[in-house]
Amino acid sequence: MPTPPPRQFDFGQNWLEFSQQALSSEKIAAAVREFKRLHENVPLAGRTFLDIGFGQGLSLLSAHQAGARVVGCDINPKCAEALAVTQAQFSTAAAITPPLVVGSVLDRAVIERLRAASPAGDGWYDIVHSWGVLHHTGDMRTAVAHAASLVRPGGHFVLALYNRHWSSRPWLWVKWLYVHSPRWLQKTLIAVCSPIIYLAKWLVTGRSPRHQQRGMDFYYNVIDWVGGYPYEYESVNETVSRMADLGFVPLKTVTAEVPTGCNEFVFLRRA
Repeated sequence: MPTPPPRQFDFGQNWLEFSQQALSSEKIAAAVREFKRLHENVPLAGRTFLDIGFGQGLSLLSAHQAGARVVGCDINPKCAEALAVTQAQFSTAAAITPPLVVGSVLDRAVIERLRAASPAGDGWYDIVHSWGVLHHTGDMRTAVAHAASLVRPGGHFVLALYNRHWSSRPWLWVKWLYVHSPRWLQKTLIAVCSPIIYLAKWLVTGRSPRHQQRGMDFYYNVIDWVGGYPYEYESVNETVSRMADLGFVPLKTVTAEVPTGCNEFVFLRRA
């Protein structure tokens, strides 16, 4: 018998509630600034851009605003609803109706659908972007390889993955417990972990965790973090080495601000 898929956190619902309850013009402006920072040396105007795991849509809309021809992919259909809510506040993107593919990047049929959706009509993308997503698929190595296979030779792969730390294993247990728990216990886990995460981030960064990067929100980030299962992680060196085997060279690396946060990368695919 085939192995059943792992129970998954409902990221789509969390993003939808974030867009409905917490999104603001200030958060959108912060998200656009961080998007520009990460992509400062990646040409976007007129280029094809695929966002794998587009979530609430802030990166997808930021790429469109920069002049890219965008396509979105997410496993959770609720993210299309979240994107619509975000777009209503993202005034410069009012006219966009991007192609959206619903499905798992682990599924080869989904990869072929993404090739068919390429705005260039050749099955490639100039930029493939996946921020904080592929470590939640249940098979991170395959997910990264499948996503990387869509990058045009000479194109860019913009990636963020959770960093390996001694506390990663205990957090894996917390996340597993969350998705296998009744609603009342999930709420208890959020209530218990919120002050711990708040204090830890304040001690490490020296600033209030209420001031989130990338236009995010502390409360919804805590839910995402505590419940975010499946969950995998790896060090910067592990990521760079594996991407080299796939034919990519690192152009930019931003190490995680907190020990279990995301390392950010911009890779170039060898021509």
